[in-house]
This record gives sequence, C-alpha cells and structure tokens, in this order.
Amino acid sequence: MDGTSSDGAPGRRGYLPISEHGLIGDLRSVALVGSNGTIDWYCCSAFDAPSVFASILDKERGGCFELAASVPARTKQFYFPDTNVLITRFFTEDGVGEVQDFMPITGESAEAERHRLIRRVLCVRGAIPFHARVAPRFDYGTQPHTLRMVSDVAVFESADLSLGLTSTVHLDAAGLDAHADFKLSEGESAVFALDQVGDDVAPRCCPSQEAEQQFSATVAYWRRWLSASKYRGRWREMVHRSALTLKLLTYAPTGAIVAAPTTSLPEQFGGERNWDYRYVWVRDAAFCVYALLRLGFTGEADAFMKFVTQHITPGDGKPSGPLQIMYGIDGRTDLPERELDHLEGHEGSTPVRIGNAAADQLQLDIYGALIDSVYLYDKWARPISSAQWDDVCALVDWVCEHWHQPDEGIWETRGGRKSFLYSRLMCWVAIERAIRMANRRGLPADIVRWRGVRDTIYRRIMSQGWSERRMAFVQHEDDEVLDAAVLMMPLSKFIAPTDPKWLSTLDALTQDLVSDSLVYRYDPRASPDGLRGDEGTFSICSFWYVEALVRAGRVEEARLAFEKMLTYANHLGLYAEEISHTGQQQGNFPQAFTHLALISAAFNLDKALG
Repeated sequence: MDGTSSDGAPGRRGYLPISEHGLIGDLRSVALVGSNGTIDWYCCSAFDAPSVFASILDKERGGCFELAASVPARTKQFYFPDTNVLITRFFTEDGVGEVQDFMPITGESAEAERHRLIRRVLCVRGAIPFHARVAPRFDYGTQPHTLRMVSDVAVFESADLSLGLTSTVHLDAAGLDAHADFKLSEGESAVFALDQVGDDVAPRCCPSQEAEQQFSATVAYWRRWLSASKYRGRWREMVHRSALTLKLLTYAPTGAIVAAPTTSLPEQFGGERNWDYRYVWVRDAAFCVYALLRLGFTGEADAFMKFVTQHITPGDGKPSGPLQIMYGIDGRTDLPERELDHLEGHEGSTPVRIGNAAADQLQLDIYGALIDSVYLYDKWARPISSAQWDDVCALVDWVCEHWHQPDEGIWETRGGRKSFLYSRLMCWVAIERAIRMANRRGLPADIVRWRGVRDTIYRRIMSQGWSERRMAFVQHEDDEVLDAAVLMMPLSKFIAPTDPKWLSTLDALTQDLVSDSLVYRYDPRASPDGLRGDEGTFSICSFWYVEALVRAGRVEEARLAFEKMLTYANHLGLYAEEISHTGQQQGNFPQAFTHLALISAAFNLDKALG
C-alpha cells in the first residue's frame, strides 16, 4: 500500500507513534522502521530473541539505527509494490532521497545465520547530506558491549551476540556507537549492511552491486510468493498487504506464526496493559491458517500443521491434560514472565514485560480454533493422516470431559475464571468439526458420545448464555455483560445469522460496544478483568462485526463499517491491536489476529456484494 506519514513528528515524550512504522523481515525476525528513518525495534536472530534495538520501548537506553537526511525533511513511506521491501523518502529543499530497507530471504543456507539487514540509501534528485548512527544495546539494554573497527567493519561484541556493520561510506567510532556523515548527489548511493557474525559467519562487506542483486532477489521472492494468491476482490491492495504481513510473522524453521513481533507496546498509554506477543498463540495461529487457506497459500498451512503435530497435539492419541495456550516459536512451553524495570516503556508506559504468564491459563476456546483449523486443512489442503486423526480424537474426548469448567477465556483476563460463553461456543466447534471430518471421510469415532456432548453444550449456551433482560447472548453465565467475542456465534455456524435471538444480540452489541464501526471487546468496568485502566477498541472485533453484519444481510451497513475501518490503518495498511478514542493505534504492532480478520471480512463482503 502506498501511503504517507505526516512529517515523522514525534509523539509524547519524544516517541514516534506506534503507527508511524513499517515492517521488514526475513521469516525469522523483523525490524520496525520509523517514518523518520530510524530502526527502533529489532531482535536478532529470532522474533523472541533479546532486542538489539529497542528505542520504541526506551528512547535513551533501548538502542537504535538512525539513518536520515541531516537537514530538515518531510518523509513518506511506502512498500515497493507487492513486496515487504520498505522505502522511506526524504524531501528536502535541495533534493529527494530515499532509504530502501529489507532483509534478504536466504532459505536454509549458511547465509540464513547472517540475518542480514540492508539499508540502501539513494539520492534521486538534487543533493542531500545524510547522517547514520548505529547504537545497539544488547539484551534489552542490559548486556555491555565493545566496539572495534576491523578494516572497514565495525564489530559490536557482547557476551552472547556479535554484529558486524559494513558500509560503502566511511564509518567512525564514537564510544560504543558507529557514525557516518556523507553527502549524495543525484544518482549516487550508499549501502549499510548489519550482520550477525561469529565463528561460522565472518564479517563480509556489501558493495553496491551486491546490494542491488539482493534487492532484486528479495523483490522477486515476495512477488513470487504473493502471485499464489487467489484473491481478486475489491480490496486487493489491503488484503495482499495483510497476507504479506502474516507471512512476515511466520518463523520459517518451524512454521510457527507469532501473534505480533513486539512486546509491551501499550494498550493504554501510561497504563499497565503491556504484554509480550512474540509467541505462537494456538488461537491466533489457527485463524491465520484459515485466512491463508482462503487466499490459496497451502504451503503455510502445511508448515503450521507440522508445527501442530510436533508441538501442540498430545501424540499417540492420548490426552495429557489441557493444552497450553501459547508456545515459543521453537515449540518450547516454558515462557516465564518478568519485568524489565530499567526500561521506561513506550511513552512512559510501564511495566515492560518479556515472557507471558498467560501461558499457564486455562482457555478452553483454543480447542475449537485448533480443530477448526485441522478441519479446514483436511477439507481445502490435504487429508490429515491417521495419526493426526488419533490426536484429534484425543483432543475431542478431553473436551467432552472438561468443557463445563470455568476458564480465563479468550481475552486472558486476570480476574479469575468464569463460565465464558465463547469458551463453551468453541468447545462446541471442536466437537462439531470433528464429527464433520469423521462423517465425510468415514473415520472411526465415538460419534454417539460426541453428538450427545455437542448437543448438551448447545442447549447450555441457549439457556444459560442468553439474557432475557438484555435480549442478547452475554459474556458469561450468571451475568448480563456483553462481549464482542459472541460475534463469532454466526461466524462459526453455531447459530443462523438471521436467527431472531442473534439479530437482537447484534443490535445490543451495536448499542453498547460499537463506536462509529469500531468495537470494544467488553466494558472492563462492568466486567472487571483484574487490571487497571481502560483500553481502546479491538480491531479484530471490528472486522468480526463487519462479517456478522454481512451474514445478517445488512450488506451496505457492513460495507460502510469496513471502509471506515480501513481508514484506521496506518499509512502502510498495518494495524496494531487496538485503536484509541482519538484514532491512535495502540498495543503490539502489527497484530496477526487483526490482519487475518480483515482478510476474512473482505472475502465474505466481496462474496455478498457479488
């Protein structure tokens, strides 16, 4: 998407707003590039590795890679068409320049361990002076490092990680940082390359010709990947940007898909709702498979199913207790949460957290998301194996025994377990999708038992999840609080989208939780979640709302809501988790869940419009 930023102006406390960033990556990690030309988030060599640049969380201690015109300039950012190569343009009184940021995709070769990040600077008109400053701060700014110049290479060395910086312009050392000041005239260029180096990967320069070749190869990779898309609808640019973003959030070595590539970007500025999202949520990743299959990207579905088989399903067809709700990108289950007290947080929003204690929560809804993804994969990609079916049966049998337990729910509240309707709904989905697979393929299953439990859950939701006073389905039993998660009821085919009870619920949600097409997930004052402060509207819920309107036959209303929601994307078509009451993006960025919901909403709205 070709978009513009304002002028790269900093927000409160000198921080560039969350939305003023683009994303580049190599299918192992990503970097956030600000509209001012600064890389202020980068974890080398994986999504959940300790940060090298984290000035988005602490502009003084976090570390950054600045590269910009050294004279006053307006800036604009856009993606090179149909790729994840990011261009930041600088407009000065004396000319126009640009920085091309990308990370080459190198497959499984030894070069993959280099994790190369290339910044290519060009002067396209006139003449412009530029300044570069590379200031890594290893391990979230806690691990000291040294800087030594070896020929034309600046080598930053810490106990656990070493980086080599090469440049086609002269580099100077200043304390622990490397600097460069240079001037380019029309047609001239400069190249900076930052590599992870060590015993097996030696520092290597990146001359202009090699940078040009890697630029072309990276562009070709992304265009080749995107060409597999089957989407030809009205919102192709936004849908394809969402698909490219989801692909960037994929960890190639295992097929894992992270919820977001950042940690602790605040859901409320100055508040405590700051979480680490650099992990694989079973719920999020399963929905990602749905969105990617819709577009025709079966390879990503194959990879995720492999991750599921190896790390998530019980194996041997034997249930082994509740599934963990999230996993490390390598499949690990230990994700201890701790606070980094030395970082001030984005715009002063503390605490900064790494790890996530929600990994230990009970969330029954993930069974429905997981088995639904297996069902879709079996239907649209390729039939699952007999061993995978044994695992599905073990999961369904476990759900049949435990669906009635209170849990923490989809929103991972920290205010105690409750009997959430959404959790019941997705337990119903888990059993119902398994029954479909068994019937379609003639697979062995305890169908009589499964049907009995499925029907019991249905009746429980219809009786105890419905409020006669509110004339709506509610968040949890024994209360009358509304929750946007119930928007999934018609989307999951639990209830007809034109059922009178559902239409009444949709009206109640519109009245209580919708603000100019934006949807709050719930009211934390009416339903305390164990955390202080308010939050913005949840972008995924806004797209769920669009899809619910479509299915209810309110297509024109849905189209307007969808078009309004598109105006809240940033200048590159990216979404954080939430949107504030003033339209600012809040929370971790970009969020996979939101982009997959956009794809689904666009797909179904297109279909309804004909």
